[in-house]
Amino acid sequence: MFERTLRDGASLRPLEPWHAEEFAAHLDRAREHIRPWVGPGFVTDDLDGARGTLRGYAERQAADGARLFGIWLDATLVGGVMFTAFDAALGCCEIGCWLEPGAEGRGLVTPACAVLLDWALGTRGLHRAEWRCRADNERSAAVARRLGMTLEGVRREFWPYAGTRYDKQVWAILAPDWTARAVQPPRGDARRPSRSVAPTATEPFEYQRRVC
Repeated sequence: MFERTLRDGASLRPLEPWHAEEFAAHLDRAREHIRPWVGPGFVTDDLDGARGTLRGYAERQAADGARLFGIWLDATLVGGVMFTAFDAALGCCEIGCWLEPGAEGRGLVTPACAVLLDWALGTRGLHRAEWRCRADNERSAAVARRLGMTLEGVRREFWPYAGTRYDKQVWAILAPDWTARAVQPPRGDARRPSRSVAPTATEPFEYQRRVC
């Protein structure tokens, strides 16, 4: 089992098709909260839909494309992070995140995204990572800032939802800028990712023996 410890009893692991029932139960808690902010195909309404989402990501990962990782807090799936796009030939990727309401405010997403960035921009040698979000999604934009990303532009009225079109922000960070990030977080910002705990394995997780 690949697993990466985050903080406060939370861990990051691959989210795979065999997690379908757990993922569906998580979506029941998160659905209405995350629906406005994520892609329409991600938020499904039943077990078959949840299973289809996980299978789709597994197939794309097998082709060295998108990847999906869950965040577990006290043994409960509460959200996750993902490569929504991963193009090794182009040297670019896009990452994203989601959380159910009860897991917000715990500082889980930023260190989880840092694991993905370390692996993509370090181990895999990609040059650029992007983060895209609705312009009014302040929580998502705050994560991009904490990761040291630059707001490169706004795609006006790009995001349709519930009969309204919203602007979409495009944030990005380049590999040299990520490498140059300070190892220790500044005082007063405990959620800024620490580079001193970056994984060094060929996958963004360490092997850990789980004790039952």
